Amino acid sequence: MTFCLGMKVQDGLVGIADTRILAGNEIQYARKVSVYQEQGQAFFVMTSGLRSLRDKTITYFEDMLDERVTKERRLFKAVNVFSEALRRVADEDRAALSAGELQFNFHALIGGQFADDPEHKLYMVYPEANWVEVGTLGTPYQIIGASRYGKPIIDRCLRYHDDMRFAFKVGTLAFDATRISAVDVDFPIHVVLCRKGSFEMVEHTYERDDLLALSAWWNERMRSAVDGLPAEWIEEAFAKLSPVRDHTGHDLAHRENAEQQTFSSS
Repeated sequence: MTFCLGMKVQDGLVGIADTRILAGNEIQYARKVSVYQEQGQAFFVMTSGLRSLRDKTITYFEDMLDERVTKERRLFKAVNVFSEALRRVADEDRAALSAGELQFNFHALIGGQFADDPEHKLYMVYPEANWVEVGTLGTPYQIIGASRYGKPIIDRCLRYHDDMRFAFKVGTLAFDATRISAVDVDFPIHVVLCRKGSFEMVEHTYERDDLLALSAWWNERMRSAVDGLPAEWIEEAFAKLSPVRDHTGHDLAHRENAEQQTFSSS
């Protein structure tokens, strides 16, 4: 499995990708994000699915870009080139994969900005090589790979008007939730940042030890928040429980509460 997250907020793009891949019964690590930048353009490509599909599609894509005499000036045109490469790989490999009982399960996130783009853009490419653009309404992000664990916190927190720093915090917590619940998602993580209008892609890598303190801090804050929830509504249900009594007929819960209060006072 994979965790690749792309977020589009008002001042730029934030991407986070884990590195764990499974090869049969073995666990390996490899980059899942490729970065491209030159004068007047900068973009990243994140992928999920079979590693062989990723490597072949990226190879074809880069070769097709190199062959073009005129450089693309809109990101969606580069996405179209990527789609062409993916269709070529599908034509070559889909039948053989199906015969081997393997799915053509490739997805990609492509984000960045080219010279003629009015703003930064983020696209998701499906296995069929069609694509959608991530907009500004609702929650402006896409996850490919393991999406179910990190999605709730992003849906609750992230909005387009948030800045890149806030988006990065939310994305990191979404990765942390996924890492804890999905054994095939793990550190190191690669982060890509692209500020609107900069035409520059910044990369950074975080190892496990870099963020473990953050994970522990967040875990404790969540437990404290749950413990601090208003409890009046709970009592309506718990009042229906019959008390648990000891052999003398005394209410055990009442006695335990009294003992705890005595201990606290002392």
